[in-house]
Amino acid sequence: MRVPNMIGDWQECDGGHAGLRVRVHGVERAEPPRGRDDAAEGLVYFRFRVTVENRAGTPFGIHVEDGQFDVRTGPDGESAFLDWRNSQFIEGFDLYPLRRATAVVYAAAADSSLARVDIQIQLRTDEEWADRYLWAGGIGAHGDVLGRDSALDGTGEGLACQVSSFLQREAEQGPA
Repeated sequence: MRVPNMIGDWQECDGGHAGLRVRVHGVERAEPPRGRDDAAEGLVYFRFRVTVENRAGTPFGIHVEDGQFDVRTGPDGESAFLDWRNSQFIEGFDLYPLRRATAVVYAAAADSSLARVDIQIQLRTDEEWADRYLWAGGIGAHGDVLGRDSALDGTGEGLACQVSSFLQREAEQGPA
């Protein structure tokens, strides 16, 4: 069983993409720069950043654009509205060694569902697709990001450790 990344964690890419790593970070409530889309009426906008870093010895042509994201919110995993008009993607960028490139994606969902946000991304380099990777977290009632950098729960164990422990216990127990 693969354990999801917490928002803010780096994910090393496998296979033919060795040396690339990606992360979802900067999740926060934010209004889009070019105005709200009519389809997002009644929803709360938020944005997140996707950063790709090249730690390999050769350049990669990377793509982080529409169709490579799936954003789900709330306990039922409902699809968030992705505002492609306001988002800034990485389209055919040559990422050289020891460099980073960042995409900024705007999305909208019901305010009550923002406490649980799952973001799945499938990076494309040149014409090859990498595996899909998932980040889990959310935005609290006061705009605090719930994820890797969230506050400790008083036991010295952060949310990332709690989720990892839970998933590990579930994997060890096996199916019911």
